[in-house]
Amino acid sequence: MIESILFYIFAGILLAAAIGVITARNPVHSALLLVLAFFNSAVLWMLLEAEFLALVLILVYVGAVMVLFLFVVMMLDINVAGMRRGFARYLPLALIVVAAIIVQLALVFTSDQFGAQMLADLERYPADYNNTAELGRLLYTVYVYPFEIAAVILLVAIIAAISLTLRRREGTRHQNVGRQVQARAKDRVRLVDLPRRQGEGDK
Repeated sequence: MIESILFYIFAGILLAAAIGVITARNPVHSALLLVLAFFNSAVLWMLLEAEFLALVLILVYVGAVMVLFLFVVMMLDINVAGMRRGFARYLPLALIVVAAIIVQLALVFTSDQFGAQMLADLERYPADYNNTAELGRLLYTVYVYPFEIAAVILLVAIIAAISLTLRRREGTRHQNVGRQVQARAKDRVRLVDLPRRQGEGDK
């Protein structure tokens, strides 16, 4: 009973935060509301006894990704008024997408595979159950090929992003690792013996 109450409380906060992300006028407020949404999602993972995924969600997304988002948003000083120009012309497409999502959710909620009766016979794990070890076993045995394919796709995306941003422009200086390794002290430092002025040695 208490689990159902906690689920509806945090699920309601999650929905409110998600709506606030897309309706807030300030990008910083949207990022902070997204942090709130991540926290509530982590609580829902905890209720599903997926402690490792809940902690990873907080540490990775809230602790790293969203902090980066906040820094970028505050450093760019985004012109919100300029971004909202011409927003109304995308409204018909947005309404079509929203209608499609509502239809899909209705099909899921009204299906026989969804509902409280499907969760009545969930297996309760013992106290010594290791969620992290079980997740690792599934990733590296049953789902090893999808896991490796996803890793390769992410690697390709990283390389593509680096290659797109690495542009040679005139007048810019770039690091030459080879010349840095070959540098010697005698090439960079020159000792000069200056003659002593009269009277300096008397002090």
